[in-house]
Amino acid sequence: MTDELFSLTDLDPAPPPRRRPRTPPVEHHATPSEPTEDLFAVDNPPPEPDQPAEESPPETADTRAPSTPGPVSAPPIGSRTPSSPPQGVREHASSAGNEDNPGLPALDTVPARVAGSRTLSKAPQGVREPAEGAGSVGGVGDRFEMCGELPAGTTVLEASAGTGKTYAIVGLAVRFVAEAGVDVSELLLVTFSRAATQELRERTRDKFVAVAAALADAETARDSDDELIRHLARAEAAEVGRRRARLLSALSDFDSGTIATTHSFCQRMLDELGLAGEHDPRVRLVENVDDLVATVADDLFLARYARGGPPFSVKEAHQLAAAAVQDRHARLVPDEEIGDHPAAERVAFAAAVRAETERRKRLSGLRDFDDLLVLLHEVLADPVHGERACRRIRERYRVALVDEFQDTDPLQWDILRRAFHGHATLVLVGDPKQAIYAFRGAEVLSYLDAVAHADTRRELTTNRRSDAGLLGALEHLMTGAALGHKEITVSSVAAVRPHTRLNGTVEPPIPLRLRLLPRAGAGPRNAAGFPAVGRQRARVADDLAADIVRLLDSGTHLDENPLGPGDIAVLVRTRAQIDLVRAALDRVGVASVLAGGASVFGTQSAVDWLWLLRSLEQPHRADRVRLAAGTPLLGLSALEIDSGGADLVGRLSQQLRESARLFARSGFAAVFEKLSAETELAPRLLAVAGGERQLTDLRHIAQLLDRVALRESLGLTALTRWLADRVRDPASGAVSDRSRRLDRDAAAVQIATVHASKGLEFPVVYVPFAWDSAKNPNPVTLLFHDGPDRVLDVGGPEAPGYGERKRRSEAEEAGEELRLLYVALTRAQSQVVAWWAPAYGTAFAPLHRMILGRMPGSAEVPGKCEVAPDPAVLEQLSAWAATAGPGLVAIEPVTKVPAVRPRWDRAESEAGELAAATFDRVVDTDWRRTSYSALTAGAHDGHAVAEETPGSDEPAAPAELDADAEIAGAAPSLMNDLPYGAEFGTLVHGVLELVDTDAPDLATEVRARCAHAIEELMADIDPDALASALLAVLHTPLGNGSLAAISSRDRLNEMDFELPLAGGDTPRAERVTLRSIAALLRRHLPEDDPFASYADQLDTIDDSVLRGYLTGSIDAVLRVPGPRFVVVDYKTNRLGTDDLTVAHYTRERMAAEMMRSHYPLQAILYSAALHRYLRWRLPDYSPGRHLGGISYLFVRGMIGPETPPGCGVFDWDPPVALVEELSDLLAGRLSGDTENGR
Repeated sequence: MTDELFSLTDLDPAPPPRRRPRTPPVEHHATPSEPTEDLFAVDNPPPEPDQPAEESPPETADTRAPSTPGPVSAPPIGSRTPSSPPQGVREHASSAGNEDNPGLPALDTVPARVAGSRTLSKAPQGVREPAEGAGSVGGVGDRFEMCGELPAGTTVLEASAGTGKTYAIVGLAVRFVAEAGVDVSELLLVTFSRAATQELRERTRDKFVAVAAALADAETARDSDDELIRHLARAEAAEVGRRRARLLSALSDFDSGTIATTHSFCQRMLDELGLAGEHDPRVRLVENVDDLVATVADDLFLARYARGGPPFSVKEAHQLAAAAVQDRHARLVPDEEIGDHPAAERVAFAAAVRAETERRKRLSGLRDFDDLLVLLHEVLADPVHGERACRRIRERYRVALVDEFQDTDPLQWDILRRAFHGHATLVLVGDPKQAIYAFRGAEVLSYLDAVAHADTRRELTTNRRSDAGLLGALEHLMTGAALGHKEITVSSVAAVRPHTRLNGTVEPPIPLRLRLLPRAGAGPRNAAGFPAVGRQRARVADDLAADIVRLLDSGTHLDENPLGPGDIAVLVRTRAQIDLVRAALDRVGVASVLAGGASVFGTQSAVDWLWLLRSLEQPHRADRVRLAAGTPLLGLSALEIDSGGADLVGRLSQQLRESARLFARSGFAAVFEKLSAETELAPRLLAVAGGERQLTDLRHIAQLLDRVALRESLGLTALTRWLADRVRDPASGAVSDRSRRLDRDAAAVQIATVHASKGLEFPVVYVPFAWDSAKNPNPVTLLFHDGPDRVLDVGGPEAPGYGERKRRSEAEEAGEELRLLYVALTRAQSQVVAWWAPAYGTAFAPLHRMILGRMPGSAEVPGKCEVAPDPAVLEQLSAWAATAGPGLVAIEPVTKVPAVRPRWDRAESEAGELAAATFDRVVDTDWRRTSYSALTAGAHDGHAVAEETPGSDEPAAPAELDADAEIAGAAPSLMNDLPYGAEFGTLVHGVLELVDTDAPDLATEVRARCAHAIEELMADIDPDALASALLAVLHTPLGNGSLAAISSRDRLNEMDFELPLAGGDTPRAERVTLRSIAALLRRHLPEDDPFASYADQLDTIDDSVLRGYLTGSIDAVLRVPGPRFVVVDYKTNRLGTDDLTVAHYTRERMAAEMMRSHYPLQAILYSAALHRYLRWRLPDYSPGRHLGGISYLFVRGMIGPETPPGCGVFDWDPPVALVEELSDLLAGRLSGDTENGR
């Protein structure tokens, strides 16, 4: 019968569950690549980083929608200006379109030549003077001609918004293959994001197909509307046939080429370089290490400041850590001698986080995207093997075409420069005016340096997106302005469309409308005379909504079709502005969708899912059930919850329990489907305004939860914690596909951040907050440049020189704000509507500075422009608009936001009147869930904890014991050099819990368990040293053999218990307290017992009342011959500060440590728990026969069979009567005088 005791407790030696880090990263295993692998299929790329939605903007181009090429009418051969708009260009876009239209005019046919050769340049040292013939960014370069001479050497193609970057790259790829005979496997196309990569791949393949098909009939092809087809067909018939054959061959072997993001390219090169790249294919490639950085920040903050006042808050510590690691190549300042100034500690902390993060990444075998760049750069820059590696890359690729080059960083540019510059054809395509990713490490200076190194610079000068009138208005606004750098100026572009596409109204629409909201009507003003910025934002949002309603009701057409909501976009900077605009549109009945960028974890739907998960985790908690009931997932109103009372809560609790069991059986997707069906989720939400958005977000989050639960094998508790972390910081963690999805296909106004809109185009664009400065008045860190160096100031505002560094940082931010304004305004095809409103930050806002801070046509745009009184501003803006020319710019003063009729009627709410509940109960503070650790916490540090974890009762510091001669001559401890503390205790407990003593090779088993545990905890411990020490622990004699000699069937690991305590739910007249236990000890322990005096020590602890539940976990219960059952507890306490020996762990020293740490209380509580367990499990249970006492194993004093008797192992056999009476006492069965002692 005793066998059954262990047979039901899962003691068979089975593979243990994998212990995960606190928040596991998303993995991507880097594996060696075969030459025949699908390189062109986006290189099987690792996931690109998702971007946060608010101050950390979203990744560009992820929402880019490809355009369908159409035929174009060609002007006469040799014409440099198109004589008419291209035919076949899409008449209007009801949703986002691509900025690149394929209809470039036909140009002279110039014979192609293949790439030449130049001497490899040195590494970039800042921005050089332009190379001869390269031109300057701010000057006028030669116009790029699609059918002109093929680029050779290093060429920079500088674009402007809407001038067709992607079309140029695709066209060049076709020409290099068809004309120059470059094999498709020798072609490298690099772009910015996964979405852009996929689009570029599809468009390149489609173009190859279209051109090859057209060249089948050379005569017809010579008259094609496509200039590229005409150009390739204008050759001798044999040559046209060869060109077509090359294209067909390329299509048949299309996947041998490479179209990839920069990071995918680096990963592939590391794989292909093999030993030259020193690349370990076993490492895990993760999207980011945000969770690891947060853990490092917490650990270092505690380690450095736990014993003293921290110099900054935990929140600042996390911000410093995130900035230091995200900009890991930036130089930390202040770096001059500042002594013991608090700023020095901030710099030291940031540097320590960087170093520790890199160390833990190495220990865990983790790499992020930036590591790929660093590794490949180190290989290429190696003084011995670097040139050989560069040569192998050049042998692989003869032509490299790089898109969005303005968003590169110095490391990426130096990789490209070393690999290709001077030895192969390298074409860099970008628009420095759209360089808006400095927060992510992108450097517009890298673009300028590339221009300086380039052999040739060409410009894309024809805008195919915007109407001529709008281009004229924007030219009046921005042409000539330097956007943050003297070399980055806005130049004029030619318009293909001479007339506006907006029509149908009596008066022709004005391309650029600027609406002015005065101070009047905005409420109270501050000392400077400005109204609150929040009030001004709300007024602008309301005016925007009203203006959109008027526009939609005005009869305006876009070409032949009525202008609809889907033709309108609203571009903002932050998530808060998105919510403001969306709410305003919702109030007037205008449908809207989020065009991308914001994290779905920052929505109310994520909070709703969190409440539901918490109720699934603990369905017995009425408060959690009520919270879940009020979410859209269960769909009950507050009145229904209130009127339903306890009966409703009971029914919902049962439903949630069933769902929790379903999760365990079938996974999270099954739970969502069950809830959706039972609550009619989709029909219910789609019947209310905004329901589409809610349903989309709820489904999106459900898919992410299902994915992470499957991938990481998460239970309900871990899954709830994972979502709570995401909700707390929506941008944290390695989660792909976090950006909110479109919630409807029907026409709706599109709301997007400026970053997310890059690469998109819309007929009408609203820019409501360009008057509102995004400047943070109190940044934790500052980012700026010192010559070519990127500098991160982490010293804080009290640091010496902070003012000057802040001025430089703000100057660079002001330049990027101007580039963001350029991106926002150039998304429009036909009309832009913007606002000006006076507030405290308006003086720093980009639109205000651009119009009122500079003379038209001049380059300098000040970083600040004082805000004049409203009448003066109106006068200045009116004069400025008048100089633009008739019908281009309209200044529209707004006296008050007009009321508009909503475009649909809303159903009246049936929620009824609600009142806040009143709390009228008396809280029973004695009833609680407690543990040994919680009961004794006050005796150590006053911080009580509710639950125990293995190793949590280990002291943080070693005990200070006097050295003596006996210790000096004793055998050394095998754990002398290993760390101490709760974290190490947890590690040791984990290994001893999982080790299989029945393994045929116990040494190998222990070594594997140690290595695995160290890797999971990212501990800096030698696994061989730990394994050797623990193997000795397993072989140390215990009196009944050793741990190694006890079969797994005779050992019950981590026996969790939860015992009901005295009184239950009803308080007793006689309270059971710790002093009641002390009285039992006095009555039952003889004077010669090592713990006879412990009762007096127990009286010094806070006299906690024992009501509720007692919880705990016994490290191990051993079944020894008899059978007897022994409680075992592992202790890693370090009993001494000098070199440890076994003599530090004599019985007397161990007894003293047990008294100091209150282990006797733990021992008798665990004995009582085992007593109750055995009484329940064994029919013939007899305490005197079956209870085998307690063994405390001080593992640092256990060195194997050579361990001296009495060292390392402390055995104690408490009287059976004590254990029985303690069990009765805890149950509330009092006997005798337990309050007054002996």
